[in-house]
Amino acid sequence: MKKFFRLLHTLRYLKARQVLYRIYYRFRKPKPYTKPAPYQRNALVDWSAPAFMVPSTHDGKTFTFLGTTAQLNADWNSAEFPKLWLYNLHYQDDLNSVGAEEDRALCRQLVDGWITANPPLQGNGWEPYCISLRVVNWVKWLSRLKPEEIKPEWVESLASQVDALDQQLEYHILANHLFANAKALVFAGVFFGGQQGDYWLQKGLKLVDQEVAEQFLADGAHYELSPMYHAILLWDLADLICLQQNTKLPWFQQRSAEWKQRFAAGLQWLQSMVHPDQDLSFFNDATLGIAPTLSDLTGYAEYLGIEAPVSTAVSQLQGRLLVASGYAVIDWPANHRLVADLACVGPDYQPGHAHADTLSCELSLFGQRVFVNSGISQYGEDAERHRQRSTAAHNTLEVDGENSSEVWAGFRVARRARPLDVDMRQGDEHVVLNAAHDGYRRLAGKVTHQRQWLAESASLTITDELAGRYTHAIAYWHLHPDIGLVRLSDTCFELKLPQRQVARLNITGADVEVRESTWHPGFGKSISNQKLVLKLSGHTLKTQVEWSSD
Repeated sequence: MKKFFRLLHTLRYLKARQVLYRIYYRFRKPKPYTKPAPYQRNALVDWSAPAFMVPSTHDGKTFTFLGTTAQLNADWNSAEFPKLWLYNLHYQDDLNSVGAEEDRALCRQLVDGWITANPPLQGNGWEPYCISLRVVNWVKWLSRLKPEEIKPEWVESLASQVDALDQQLEYHILANHLFANAKALVFAGVFFGGQQGDYWLQKGLKLVDQEVAEQFLADGAHYELSPMYHAILLWDLADLICLQQNTKLPWFQQRSAEWKQRFAAGLQWLQSMVHPDQDLSFFNDATLGIAPTLSDLTGYAEYLGIEAPVSTAVSQLQGRLLVASGYAVIDWPANHRLVADLACVGPDYQPGHAHADTLSCELSLFGQRVFVNSGISQYGEDAERHRQRSTAAHNTLEVDGENSSEVWAGFRVARRARPLDVDMRQGDEHVVLNAAHDGYRRLAGKVTHQRQWLAESASLTITDELAGRYTHAIAYWHLHPDIGLVRLSDTCFELKLPQRQVARLNITGADVEVRESTWHPGFGKSISNQKLVLKLSGHTLKTQVEWSSD
């Protein structure tokens, strides 16, 4: 019964068309493309844009994805490799990676190899998300070739892939997947002309219009609330702007201004969500090495002639709420930053990249990460994926061994924590941030978790309050691997930063245990770190971090 109700609480958030399309696609499989390939529109010539992906191969035989290097041996769908590794293989990002234009022979080899090893509608490469990313890569690459260099079988295969995508657009998933589908249709419609090319282009643009309006929030954030996926979607948006500038097709002109505005707002949001080291904070599914960095995206903005927001050091303590997305940022002089998650699990109908991390936070001091959420090293449905999504893998509080939101099955969420009473107040020398959530009200004791962050010139005090009945509650502070931890007493610690700065951590209201843990700054990466496990002795917990202001 517990599993049944968990499933029920998951399904009730879905849109009707997600359920209907899932049933529809189960019984209706895509049909082969039998028409001649449409003629080429020749609107896009010599695609030119920044690149951020590093090459995965130098010989077309040995590939490195997600921290794993392996030899392909011509089997693009080998059961020896994890599915996500194979997906990356089928994306063919190498066609547009850094330096790709310097090795044309390798690019031809990759395209020929893919066509030979992947007959129509067979294998991982014919799944819609894989098709979407590969179609864009092929169109960019083909545009850089002279007409006489393009083999007919390449064009025929591309048309077959776009048709297969059109037959299985991911209405059952929506979110970033549907955006990728739409972008691919637009690129395909620019490459191909005639009635078929116009159909793909118009369908893609209509989808882009719908998804841009829905997926990008008022404060610039992508609505899945993952800094990593936000950066990926910003790159997609920049590619569409670049396509408009390269082709000058009339269909793009009316959309260009909005795309640029959304892109600039998204850059500003991302600027708030990075640490002083300029890399992503780890909220929801987020890690390094997958998405473009803030620097990559700023460079793309400059290339497109879009004015990017300028990051400047603050001269005094200040905070800001990112209201639409539900995050808060507090900045101090001397390169200290706190990022706090006060967000809903969202969007409701697609929480696949959400974690049970409500009211978690990350803290950098003197430019160095100190408190870190654990990040992700894999996808799938195993125990490690579940642990990395759990409340205990984040800097927040767990009640009676339960997650604040019911994450399960790799990409599912049943009942979700909702933020309450979010408020930020600022004075001359302090910032006070308050929030609560109702994620534990589903438990018998109807528990509410309230957290306050009090930021002062050289300290941060975090106070947790629990209202309701519970058996036990545990808070977690995960330390970056480079932070040294010295125990001064049962509840007092010294934090030693790599550049010799020292902070002091004082805890009131809990028994404190130091445990070994892991931090995951990339897929396939697990780095040993330490975490503090705080077993509350009552209903109130106070954690104070103090540092020298010089």
